[in-house]
Amino acid sequence: MPDSDTVVEVHAPRPGVMVVAPKQDVDLSRSPELRNALRSAQDRSPGMLVVDLTDVGYMDSSGLATLVEAMRTAKSTGAPLVLAGMHAKVRAIFEIARLDQFFTIVDTVDDALAV
Repeated sequence: MPDSDTVVEVHAPRPGVMVVAPKQDVDLSRSPELRNALRSAQDRSPGMLVVDLTDVGYMDSSGLATLVEAMRTAKSTGAPLVLAGMHAKVRAIFEIARLDQFFTIVDTVDDALAV
């Protein structure tokens, strides 16, 4: 069970797949922890990286920038980056910024694992 202070959880549900799950809203004060977790996961050269946004009800531009950076890294390494569990409010931010056209977005982590 995570501590209430846990900002980001990282786990490998199966070989070659890393899941990074922010456990709170992602804003300017929390995006550095997400960035560090994403970089650490990508340094392990997974075959796929899933970002589980189930517990993220709000994301500001620093969170978007963090995910864009992770997407660029994923494209350069050839390992897909998939966003899962996005709430409608967060999805609207992606749509306004037209980032939904560049990311693979699925409903659940299980859907991501089926990609």
